[in-house]
Amino acid sequence: MRVLVAYASDHGSTRGLAERIGSVLAGQGLQAEVRSFSSVDAPVGYDAFVLGSAVHDQKWLPAAQDFIHEHAEALARRPVWLFSVGMPGALRWPLSQFATAEEPKLLAQFEGVIRPVAHRLFSGVIAPGHLPGTGRVLFKAIGGRYGDYRNWPEIEAWARQIAAAVPPRPGTDQG
Repeated sequence: MRVLVAYASDHGSTRGLAERIGSVLAGQGLQAEVRSFSSVDAPVGYDAFVLGSAVHDQKWLPAAQDFIHEHAEALARRPVWLFSVGMPGALRWPLSQFATAEEPKLLAQFEGVIRPVAHRLFSGVIAPGHLPGTGRVLFKAIGGRYGDYRNWPEIEAWARQIAAAVPPRPGTDQG
């Protein structure tokens, strides 16, 4: 089973997450190919898709949005899982609750375009250089904390769930 794990990353956090997902899928016996959206010409020859993007201003990065809109027809024929990488882990409670509440807004970008099997919002890495000057001031004022908030056990467990759910190719006795 061939699975494309495609990502849009601004500072590398989402790329690292996609690579870990691909590694777990491969460890579960799937042929996982991890690529940036910009390096995928067409989503042809894959049995399933795991697509993700960094989140900026409660939206996926343009390369990811464009890919899904341009290839919606092809994506509709296979199972698709989506993941978003934002900063909920960098925010203290109660603001972290507002960050996790952005999930419906993220999914709304693709409403009527694709029907994902599932979507997960993960925390990524946030460093001072990722924000403009005023953004750094605001981030610290609301109690934001810099660091790597990727929860690897949670990410790996989700990838194993995907591996278990990828349907076998028709005509095979995998299952």
